[in-house]
Amino acid sequence: MFFFVGMKIFYASFLLILVVSLNSASAQEVDSIPIDTKGLDIKLKRSPLPSRTGNLNFKPVQFTPVVVGAKVNYWKTRTAVGINFNQAVFSNNWTGGGVNSIGIMGTINYKAEYSKENYSYVSELILEYGKVKNKGQLEKKTRDRIFWDNKAAIQLSKNWYFFGSLTFESQFDRGFKYATNSAGKEEETLISRFMAPGTLTESMGFEYKPNKYFSTRIGTGTARQTFVLDTNIYKNNNSNYGVERGKTFKNDLAFQVVSNFEKEVFTNFFVKSRYSMFIPYDKSLKYIDHRLDLELRSKLNRLMEVKVTCVGLYDRDNDKHIQASQILGLGVMFVFPR
Repeated sequence: MFFFVGMKIFYASFLLILVVSLNSASAQEVDSIPIDTKGLDIKLKRSPLPSRTGNLNFKPVQFTPVVVGAKVNYWKTRTAVGINFNQAVFSNNWTGGGVNSIGIMGTINYKAEYSKENYSYVSELILEYGKVKNKGQLEKKTRDRIFWDNKAAIQLSKNWYFFGSLTFESQFDRGFKYATNSAGKEEETLISRFMAPGTLTESMGFEYKPNKYFSTRIGTGTARQTFVLDTNIYKNNNSNYGVERGKTFKNDLAFQVVSNFEKEVFTNFFVKSRYSMFIPYDKSLKYIDHRLDLELRSKLNRLMEVKVTCVGLYDRDNDKHIQASQILGLGVMFVFPR
């Protein structure tokens, strides 16, 4: 009996749940039916915000075009002017030995660089002159150089360029060699002067430049003219700088390599070097010319600096042995622009 009562309660509950579900589905279907509101007088509540109707008039604003007068400057220049001065004075009773002396040296270094797209041009001018006078001796030069290098290049790839260069080198003043005669007096003999010698070098080839501070030129076609315009020089100089005695001109065809390095390796410490190798086509390998110019420079403050300049030269047209010079100077340096 309890079984039948339970079954009745189950069926009654099932029917109740079914009826409720059908009513819910019917209600959803009725709510989702769209209602056509066309023709119905539906009034929306008026907005309390004030409104204004009418035409809006826009007046165009006139702007005066501004022309910027800026130009791209493809030139970069630098001028450095330096003066070194030294003096030594001793009293007559100075027992340590020494001689009164005074010396001065001036340098001018001008460099201009032009760079636009794949074309570049560099011109560098170096002028140096110095003298020293010791008591009881003749004046002597400590430095005398005119150096002007010009190079134009066209970029071929990332690190390679095709270049053409023209280089001039000589000196300002007369140069002497000194000797003491039998009376103990110093005598001088003229061995050089302006354009005696002087060199003009034309070169073309390829340049390797992996960065801004290092480059190497490989001049496959190079010509160098050596001038000795004072024919009296050969009387006192046996080599006559490779020019035939009595003549004023000599031309050499050669293969040339020139490497340049210039960088601030430490704070306020600069290294600048130039190495050149000149290999004449018509001479043996022992006539290869080598020259190394090395400059170490350290800035002490805005104006003062100390500089060491070294030169090593091997040229059999001048001497069969290596020539060397070294100068240490402390002075002022003015650089433009700052």
